[in-house]
Amino acid sequence: MRIGIVGCGYWGSKHVRVLQQISGVSAVVVVDPRPECRSAVSSSATRLVAFATLEEALPHVDAVVVAAPPAHHAGLARQALLAGKHVLVEKPMTTSVASAERLIEVAAERRLTLMVGHTFEYSPAVWTLRDLIRSGELGQIYYIDSARLNLGTYQTGINVVWDLAPHDVSITNYLLCSTPTTVHAWGARHAQRCQEDVAYLRLSYRDMALQVQIHVSWLDPCKVRRMTVVGSRKMAVYDDLADDGRVRIYDKGVDVPPQEDPRNPPMSYRHGGILSPFIPMQEPLNVQDQHFIECIRSGRRPVSDGHSGLAVVRVLEAASEALRRTAPTPVSNAPAGMTVTPSGLARASA
Repeated sequence: MRIGIVGCGYWGSKHVRVLQQISGVSAVVVVDPRPECRSAVSSSATRLVAFATLEEALPHVDAVVVAAPPAHHAGLARQALLAGKHVLVEKPMTTSVASAERLIEVAAERRLTLMVGHTFEYSPAVWTLRDLIRSGELGQIYYIDSARLNLGTYQTGINVVWDLAPHDVSITNYLLCSTPTTVHAWGARHAQRCQEDVAYLRLSYRDMALQVQIHVSWLDPCKVRRMTVVGSRKMAVYDDLADDGRVRIYDKGVDVPPQEDPRNPPMSYRHGGILSPFIPMQEPLNVQDQHFIECIRSGRRPVSDGHSGLAVVRVLEAASEALRRTAPTPVSNAPAGMTVTPSGLARASA
């Protein structure tokens, strides 16, 4: 299979490296209008063919990975689909709900695979966290808190919500097999006047009576990639930057014994042990790209298909409106839920 990668930036260069390692990929074709970027990628990898435009590359590929800036995702993905090519488009899928819906329609009409680069849905650590939630080991989930912080990298054309929050929104949708119905958002512009560089989102999952807090920032001294799930029985912390123990389960909590006066209950605090389950080392991007190729060959529906990408874009669009209005905003046409199982993917990619 011949795979074209449109965009040689941060994610595009990673796809080049990963796809060259996957059995069954006969050629990797790079597309970027900047000659210096084409030259840099070509010099760091072997067996590459480079083109300046997607139009030039289309006759030489069977599928396309769109890793260009988000403003170009919809146009490039649609161009590839109309040419009969399967498409994996990086997050966010598009910069509007309407354009995401159009991509889904085009892919369905032509019976092509459309997949979105929600990379962390292919992380064994996230699979572990989801299994903990589904098994009931954590008890009733009270809330989820997520932080994705760093100093930079500032983007052009999108704010920090559209840049970083897609990861956390896709993870929580995946963990909960559901989508939020309402978004609260607060953001601020510090280093530049045109885009928010720090933001807080609160997602309400009405069907689960659950709220998720997401903090994203381009302006923080520490790099943080952490998610905390607090349940009635136990708590879990997923730290994607940890060398060991990326998921830790804390046997901690608060017990409220039955008694006559619920207005002033005696609180009992539980301090148990900490468990760090074994998690196999698999690069999520490698698992994701292999899954893309397997779905093309088998016709199987991807875990992070176009509808998954659309669900995230709906949340981001609602968050943008919430930032503008400084008021809670409903998520448009939020679907009832999702039924993807991480164990099935784990077996398929093993």
